[in-house]
Order: sequence, then C-alpha cells, then structure tokens
Amino acid sequence: MEGLKKLFLPITATLGFIQKYFKSMLFLLLLFVLFAPQNEQDLVPNNLQEIKLVGPIFDTTEVVEQLDKARENDKVKGVLLTVDSPGGTVPPSIEVMYAVKRLKEVKPVVVYAAGTLASGSYYASVYANEIIANPGSMVGSIGVIMHGANLSGLMEKIGIKSQVIQAGKYKQVGTADREWSKVEKQELNKVIQGTYKMFVHDVAQGRGLDEKKSHIYADAHIFTAAQAKEVGLVDSLGVSYDAKKRVETLSEVTKPHWNREDKFDKLMKKLSSETASMVHLYFPELSLR
Repeated sequence: MEGLKKLFLPITATLGFIQKYFKSMLFLLLLFVLFAPQNEQDLVPNNLQEIKLVGPIFDTTEVVEQLDKARENDKVKGVLLTVDSPGGTVPPSIEVMYAVKRLKEVKPVVVYAAGTLASGSYYASVYANEIIANPGSMVGSIGVIMHGANLSGLMEKIGIKSQVIQAGKYKQVGTADREWSKVEKQELNKVIQGTYKMFVHDVAQGRGLDEKKSHIYADAHIFTAAQAKEVGLVDSLGVSYDAKKRVETLSEVTKPHWNREDKFDKLMKKLSSETASMVHLYFPELSLR
C-alpha cells in the first residue's frame, strides 16, 4: 500500500496543486485570452497613433500625456485625434489645445469629428493640421456659459437659512442660496466676455479666420458638418477611414501601422468619464458648451 502511494505521489501532488490554485490559474488564463496579442501585427510598434477625446471635458490629463508622448516618440510619424465631445470646462480644453499645438510643430495631427465637435472640444482642436468631420456630426457652439441654481425657495420651504461672513465685495458671486444681484451678474459677465474673446481669438488664429467676422462662425452658432465647412471651421467631410488615410498621407508612411487601444484601459476610461460627469453635474463652473 505504501509502495502504491509513492508510485502515484507525482500524480496526486500535481492534482492537489491544480485544485489548490485552480481559481488563480483560471484568472490568469482569462487575462491572457483578453489581453494577449491577437496576431503578429500587434507585436509590431505602431508608427501612427489614434488618440480619443470622448465625453464631457473635465480632466484631460491623460489625453495631454498621450499627445505629448506621441510628440516625443520618434517611431510615431502622425496622430489622429478622434473627438466626440460636447465640451466642458475651460482650462482642460485649453490644455489639449496647447498639446495639439506642440504636436503639430513636430509631426502632423488631424482631428476627426466623430459625432460632436463643439465648444470646448472644438477649442481643443483648432491648431490641428486639418479637421475632418463626419457628415452627420455637429460642429461649433463657440461660446461661453456660466450657470448655477437658485436654491433660496427650496431652502425657505425646508427652513434652512445661510450665514455668511465675507471680505471683498464680490466674494459671494455665484453662490446658490439667493438670486444673484445686478452687480454680481455684471461681475460674472466680465469673466464670461473675457473668456469668450480669448476663445474667438484662438479659433481665428488656429483656423486662419477673420476675428472681426466672428459673428459668422462663432456667437455659439451650431452647424452641421457641411455648414461648418462653409464657414471655415472644418476642412473636409469624411468618416474615420478617410481621416486615417489623410494622416497616412501627411505622415508619408509607406507601411502604416496604427495603435490598438488596450481593452482594460478602454473600460477604465469609460468608467472614469462617467464618474467625472456625475461629480461636475452638481457644481456650477465656467463652461465651454
């Protein structure tokens, strides 16, 4: 009996190991199936890169990093920035605009309007070599807005009163516990108009448009792709295929190899974008949308 145990010891030990670590092995196998390269091309370094700017613009840190890395990567010869965003807050939009401008100095960058290229997302795109819009996309909305709730009626109903100690005439500007005064609205309007003037100036500079005729292409007008082309906001109409082909032409790449977005990263981006949208829903802020 003892001899039989010794004889089958290697088999029983192997089965015991599999049973003990089965879940871990299964998890690793699933990771391999999901994220392993699907073909030999996946192992070849890409020489063209697509970067996506999707959803409301609140935090563009990752997009800016991707644009800067593409600029510094000598293997990458051209970049496609695919945009589908209604806009968002001012500073992140400007961060992307300057990253695109830096990139353009080194290699070609084309913006593709996949659905909505409006307000902050348009601001982010103005310094690209070219802007190509899907025929069904919406473009424009070059304007600035600040909005906030007046909760004074609700607070009165439930018996809540605010108490404030302030230093500075305009320190309470934008608070939600009362209606904004005429003076406060004038103060906010000063900021709005200043930001709008900056927006229009950058659009005119980036797109080669006449700033004095901004009422034609700005003023928060919303355009179809064809209308946007007529006023000079986009260069041509096409789909993703056309945009990629244009990048390949401008980059002078003979054997184009595009990057493929990591599936796990794609999932995490979607989750973080949805979370950011929910957070900013409750806080009034100067917005390009």
